[in-house]
Amino acid sequence: MWKFEYVWMFALLPLPLFVWWLAPAYRTTSTAVRMPFFQEMAHAAGEKPAPGGVRLRRNWLQRLLMPVLWILLLIAAARPVFLEPPVTHELPARDLLLAIDLSQSMSERDFIDGATGERLDRLSAVKRVVADFIAKRKGDRIGLIVFGDGAYPQAPLTLDHDSVLMLLDAMRIGMAGPRTAIGDAIGLAVRLMENTPAQEKVLILLTDGNDTASAIAPTQAAQIAKHHGIVVHTIGIGDPQTEGEDKVDLDALTRIARTTGGTSFHAMGRAEDIASVYAQIDKMTPEKITREVYRPRREFYWLALALAVSLFTLYHGIACLVALLRAPRRVPGEIGA
Repeated sequence: MWKFEYVWMFALLPLPLFVWWLAPAYRTTSTAVRMPFFQEMAHAAGEKPAPGGVRLRRNWLQRLLMPVLWILLLIAAARPVFLEPPVTHELPARDLLLAIDLSQSMSERDFIDGATGERLDRLSAVKRVVADFIAKRKGDRIGLIVFGDGAYPQAPLTLDHDSVLMLLDAMRIGMAGPRTAIGDAIGLAVRLMENTPAQEKVLILLTDGNDTASAIAPTQAAQIAKHHGIVVHTIGIGDPQTEGEDKVDLDALTRIARTTGGTSFHAMGRAEDIASVYAQIDKMTPEKITREVYRPRREFYWLALALAVSLFTLYHGIACLVALLRAPRRVPGEIGA
């Protein structure tokens, strides 16, 4: 699409007419020498003076060229541009971190695959569901955190979901230590997301135990996450009736989620239960993308300006050439040579 940036410049189109109409004619005076024997001198020199003084020739090409040059200059000043078709650039609007417990208790084989009846350990059931969840979130930057005795980044926030899936598959029980550091996992998520430009920041924390190794209390870490605008959804898996320190603390997970404006979930017994939880989270945090639309512009003011300069140069070049061809040639020996 064509457009002029300064279309008001065309209001100056009749300006030369107003100048010609209103400005006084140019007049000049010069001194002259009166010679009573001028005719005799002209006859002696063999010249024939023009009667009535010198008259300027009417140059129709110049009268045609001047308006054309004025119009071209106004077109250049109005800045013609060509707007190309709009280009849409999609940017992720949400950062999504998945924190997964790799403590020793994740090796319990108490989950059953409803389709095959296969008995799975907790981590295998979680990895299957999380992989499907990541595959659906094409518009979000996704990262992984693993935690046990401490919390460690497994995959940075990225749109390269294939790499995230590879690092998810590489996770092994106990690789972060045998205990559970829920508070440290939340604190690490805050550090990873505090300087990101995303409009929304979400942490999905999955564990089958209670906090036994954190340097910072989970409730305090949740307050810090809230201060940084991070929503934490918690998922507790396993039987809450289990005795000992491996017992999942659903109450603590609920407090963490409520503090940050998130939701707490519980899944046990079947892999489909975990899938159902992630499906609910998927609906609560739909894929969100910001779209930046811009239209490339191509400037063409230089074309009108170059044409005007070329016509002006060509005209004066031809005028000089014609003047040289019309100049009288004097033969040596003639008077005045």
